[in-house]
This record gives sequence, structure tokens and C-alpha cells, in this order.
Amino acid sequence: MTSALFRLALAGCLLAGTTAALANEFWLQPASFRVAVGTPVPLWLVVGADFAGAAWPGPTRRVQRFVHLGPTNAADSTDLRPALLADSIAPVMVCRTPGTHVVVLISTPAFSELPADAFTAYLRAEGLDKALLYRQQQGQTTKPGREAYRRCAKALVLATTSARAPANPADTTYRHALNLPLELVPEQNPYYLRPGAALTLRVLRHGQPVPGALVHFWDASPVAPVGHGAVVVAGPHYFSTRANNSGRILLRLSGSGPYLAAAKYLEATPATLAERADWLSTWATVTFAGPQGPANIPSSLFRK
Repeated sequence: MTSALFRLALAGCLLAGTTAALANEFWLQPASFRVAVGTPVPLWLVVGADFAGAAWPGPTRRVQRFVHLGPTNAADSTDLRPALLADSIAPVMVCRTPGTHVVVLISTPAFSELPADAFTAYLRAEGLDKALLYRQQQGQTTKPGREAYRRCAKALVLATTSARAPANPADTTYRHALNLPLELVPEQNPYYLRPGAALTLRVLRHGQPVPGALVHFWDASPVAPVGHGAVVVAGPHYFSTRANNSGRILLRLSGSGPYLAAAKYLEATPATLAERADWLSTWATVTFAGPQGPANIPSSLFRK
């Protein structure tokens, strides 16, 4: 069991009593971010905090879109909803070609209502300054926060035919904007960077940059070797930063990961949801591994 999955198992008990859905991130957690071509890959749908969580309790009917995109052509897609119906905890996908595969999940809106003080604290914590200012200007600071929220999650999985297969120049799907309600898009392939190299992420809303978006980032790379190939994970390192005027943030990938980045966008609710909510939020995440290191695919996974 990988350290990340060990944290998932531990956190299940801690999160069993969680009632405030908006307190948690939602992300896609593959059993491994690096796999041999043709290997079945279970995908956990996870809700939690600080890159530790438990299986998402949402019903499968809330999944609006769940697809697996091929590494060289975003039009090469496989609908994963049948796999989700077959196993709602860990649906399985198969990476049949070498390269960086992209998994995308979009949920339909769910609803939450928070007391005024709690909603204000949430807006401040998530850097949703425009909504804060609007409520102040409209005299709504004592009004409960009625919110519809949806999830847009992505995961990048590298499939290779050998432990040191070179990058394919045609492997570009990972950096394509997919016109999602909100998404985080890497401009470089994190699997082929050097440790400590820079990675640029774009925050996009329907393909357009979101200047000033607050991005949360967790790095769960192993931090200390202890001999015999074992490593120590001291818990994810966390920081946050805001996107520049072009919607970009700059990260340094310290090691093999995994990594989780998250951002949110809040807007006035559309008329179709106005009876139940005043605001519509979109929560985007992307998970991936990083430069070659201790989390690489063991050579024994590949057939001779």
C-alpha cells in the first residue's frame, strides 16, 4: 500500500462523521500515478482535507461526466461511468497506450446552507473576495449562505512500456484546456521534469484565465530515506498562492509526489437554481505525480 493510500485508509474513520461537505476537497486518487501500459488502474473518488480522505459518499447519479482521455488526442475518450456503476468505490480504467492519460470528473450541483458567520469565514479562507465585498455592499453579512456547489476533478496518470521510457512529443493532452467550468492545467509534463524544476499551472474557467484565483497546493513527496529502499513521508507540505493576471501560478516540484492542487470559483447562482441557492461554486482539483524518484514504477512490473 502506498503512503497516500495508507493516509486514505486512516482518514476514513476521522471523516466518517463529517457533515459540512464544503469543508473538504474532492479529488481523484489512482492506485498508482505511474503504471505499465495495459495495467488496470483503480480510481478512488475521494473527499477529505490536507490530501487525506475517504471514499466520496455522493451517489453515482451526481456524476455528470467521467471520462478517460488518451495522451495524444483529447478526442480519444472513454466513458468511465459504466465502470463507476460497476464499482462506485474504485472504478477501474486501463491505459492501453504509452503517455500521460487524463481522467476528468464533473459532478452535478449539490446544496449547502451555512450560518452567516460560518459562510463569511469560508469566503475568507477560500479567498473569495468578490463575494465578501458584495455581501458587505448589499447588507447581507447576517444572511445565511445558500450555496450550490459542483466538483471538477482531474488526474494525470503516466503509462509506459519500460521504467525509463522517454517522453513522446505527441503526448500533449495533459496541457490542453478542456473548457470545463473550472480547471487547473499544467503547461509542462510533471512526470518528465527534473526534481526542483518549475511547473506552471493555469487556472481556467471555460478556457479563460481566472486572475487572482487562490490555489491550494499539497506536496506528499517522500522526504527522508531510511534504508533498504524505504522512505519516510512526514505528511503533505501545504502552501497557497494566487494566480497572476494571466491565471498562472508557478510551482517547484520537490520530488516524486503525489501532488494535489485545488481552486474555487464563486458566482451568482443561475435562475434554474435560484430557489435553493444564492451562489454557485465550482471546486476544481488536479492530482499527479512528479519527477522521477522513489515513486517510479518498479522495473519488475514490466515483462521481460
